[in-house]
Amino acid sequence: MYPHDQNQLELDNFVLPFGGKLNPENRWVKLSKIIPWAEIEAKYIKALENSGYGSPAKSVRVALGALIIKERQGVSDRELVEQISENPYMQYFLGFKEFSDEPPFHHSMMVHFRKRISMEMIAEVNHAIAQKEAQEKQNPSDDNDSDPPPPSANKGKLLVDATCAPADITFPTDLKLLNKAREKSEEIIDILHDRFIGINPKPRTYRKKARKNFLSVAKSKRVSRAKKRKAIRKQLGYLGRNLRNINRLVKAGSLLDLDDADYKNLLVISEVFRQQKWMYDNKENKISDRIVSISQPHVRPIKRGKAGASTEFGAKISASLVNGYCFLDRMGWDNYNESTNLIDQIKSYKVRFGFYPSSVHADQIYRTRKNIAFCKEHGIRISGPGLGRPPKDLSKRLAQREQSRRDELDRIPIEGKFGQGKRRFSLSRIMCKLARTSETAIAMIFLVMNLEKRLRARCFNIFSLILWGLMTEAESKELTVDSRAA
Repeated sequence: MYPHDQNQLELDNFVLPFGGKLNPENRWVKLSKIIPWAEIEAKYIKALENSGYGSPAKSVRVALGALIIKERQGVSDRELVEQISENPYMQYFLGFKEFSDEPPFHHSMMVHFRKRISMEMIAEVNHAIAQKEAQEKQNPSDDNDSDPPPPSANKGKLLVDATCAPADITFPTDLKLLNKAREKSEEIIDILHDRFIGINPKPRTYRKKARKNFLSVAKSKRVSRAKKRKAIRKQLGYLGRNLRNINRLVKAGSLLDLDDADYKNLLVISEVFRQQKWMYDNKENKISDRIVSISQPHVRPIKRGKAGASTEFGAKISASLVNGYCFLDRMGWDNYNESTNLIDQIKSYKVRFGFYPSSVHADQIYRTRKNIAFCKEHGIRISGPGLGRPPKDLSKRLAQREQSRRDELDRIPIEGKFGQGKRRFSLSRIMCKLARTSETAIAMIFLVMNLEKRLRARCFNIFSLILWGLMTEAESKELTVDSRAA
């Protein structure tokens, strides 16, 4: 089966194996009409030019649609392919012309889809969806003599906040990280020594003794600081000896014996040894660009100060919420100050909607002098009390408190949006292993949440029109009966 080339596929033209037609009220049919496939396809092909990925083997409708289905269904890549091959509505959503029970692609293609679709492309889809509903709410067909508001007038509320999208890694400790690095170094020694079997003796790694020393501390319920430090010193000794043996094997042989994954692991464990050795020698618990996972070295510890988990390990994201639509404004693997993004978020609001917001609702951390000055310059009210002492007038103080309370209530929806992403979708645990694919997966969560919002709004509008039509028909019948009785 091959994907359809046109923007939208007619329901009557979709071929089912046992006849019949697709239901136009199905959620996948409705969802396919919301996404601007043609615009994304042009940008998708243009983005792949000179990118090293080659020409697209699958259309953007198949790639982006598969990622949307996966996030909505909350399934693995393998299960996704199975569901698509069983569901004609999903195949219609992906742009295929007829139903087929054969897998549309191999499950490993999902990794390539995440690499090919960038965060910028997903952001453009979000922008188009939000703009579409904004245009519908304006109702340009409504005839009234009132003048439209001036372009410079501020309108709307901007809600901003930051959160962390935890990666799928075990809770890192220095001892567990060193033990994992030691095991990886032993695997590399085994690979490099293969060409010297029968020629030179294999370097000693003491892997059984090192494993026993690690388990004696890792399985203990209570470990004193001195005992933990002693265990770290031993693992540093084992790992340092292995790295020296690896250097000797590399000089005698070749790094070509290692594949890309093993070579990457060698670089990572070398950096882990350097960081852990420095912290041990200097009796420190902090170091810049600290590695907390061998398989995902891009992950960094993010201090959030939450009651349940003061430190999270994943990507830090800054988002804004407007009329129920959430936009991913910044994503980084290092712990940054989210208050530095507020001015850019306000400017992005103007780019999306053509005017500045009338108010900004944010945490106390956003209320810096620079941000307050920018908001004052553009006539934007920022939530929270003003700088300086509170007013002496009791009525003004009470009014200020009431305004702050209402601002906090207005800020609740963005917390709920983060909760939706973490409970309903996969924002609480990102299963991708690469930095690029993880970023695409996070951006896709925000896109799917906006699509859900858009789908509900569209269904509600259609239901309202139907309900209004029924009411007017009933009223007309009632008026007719009354006139006849008279």
